[in-house]
Amino acid sequence: MAATLTADERVARVSLLRRLLLKPELGSIIGAVVIFVFFSVKSDVFRSADGVANWLDPAATLGIMAVAVALLMIGGHFDLSAGVQTGTAGITLGIVTTYYGLNTWVALVVSLLLMLAIGFINGYLVVRTGLPSFIITLGSFLMLQGLNLGVTKYVTDKVQVENFDKVPGHGALYNVLGSTVTVFGTKFQIAILWWVLVTVAASWLLLKTRFGNWIFAVGGEQNASRNVGVPVRRTTITLFMLTSAAAWFIGTTQITRFSTIQAQTGIGQELIYIVAAVIGGCLLTGGFGSAIGASVGALIFGMTSQGIVYAQWDSDWFKFFLGAMLLLAVLANMYVRKFAETTRR
Repeated sequence: MAATLTADERVARVSLLRRLLLKPELGSIIGAVVIFVFFSVKSDVFRSADGVANWLDPAATLGIMAVAVALLMIGGHFDLSAGVQTGTAGITLGIVTTYYGLNTWVALVVSLLLMLAIGFINGYLVVRTGLPSFIITLGSFLMLQGLNLGVTKYVTDKVQVENFDKVPGHGALYNVLGSTVTVFGTKFQIAILWWVLVTVAASWLLLKTRFGNWIFAVGGEQNASRNVGVPVRRTTITLFMLTSAAAWFIGTTQITRFSTIQAQTGIGQELIYIVAAVIGGCLLTGGFGSAIGASVGALIFGMTSQGIVYAQWDSDWFKFFLGAMLLLAVLANMYVRKFAETTRR
């Protein structure tokens, strides 16, 4: 009697549709397409080359920070000082060069080391005390806000650092961080290229490296991660330092591009970074999300902020749309996660 072959019941067959629904960034990509079509219908300028360049510009700087914040959120933590750290980085670079004459390239290293130290302190306090990360970083936010304002006023007698464009080496730095690239006659900020590179690098880190596995593991369940040998403390501290490094990059870009930076720069932006990451598919509980999704969330932010202007709507409505997108994203992510857990059974 011939043996009857049956499918192995331990191997689940998952359809292509279900696999797509389990992608963290799927919802944000659909949302981005809808928003693009919507504002394209409302305004011809929005879909023009110049219009695209205009809404990609704010999306790029936001996207770089959103990717770093997304990695931290996947690891189960928040950094409420991420926004103000961009100001700290730019202010530090501006003061030590324009007022104390430090070489520009040495000053870059000094400001980077300072930002990495801030990230290390945030991460160390989180793993050492066991307190929620939003409490630790809220304290950091308030302290850095006060330091940025106090130090800037003490050194400059103003609330901003100016004349960075007169510092030797500014031209070379501007070419790398603040220049434009002409594509088919339209000028695009070079920050867009950096945004793409950061997104690709972060995606590779998350999906192709052991450290990426550690990030998902730590965000999913810390105790279980420790039991299987994941270095939870080292991973957490590294994620906070990566967020601070991204803040250094953005702060340096801002003062290089505009030659001046305000003492209040970055305040309030930390919530925008979190919103972009959540819209992109990151769960507030950690363990789920993607770098691509965070970038698409930033893209949605850029399109919405400029689309409202092109559609000639009252810009006061922007925060309403941002809040609505956040709420919808959280609800969608919750149902997708439940669907994912059901599929795995």
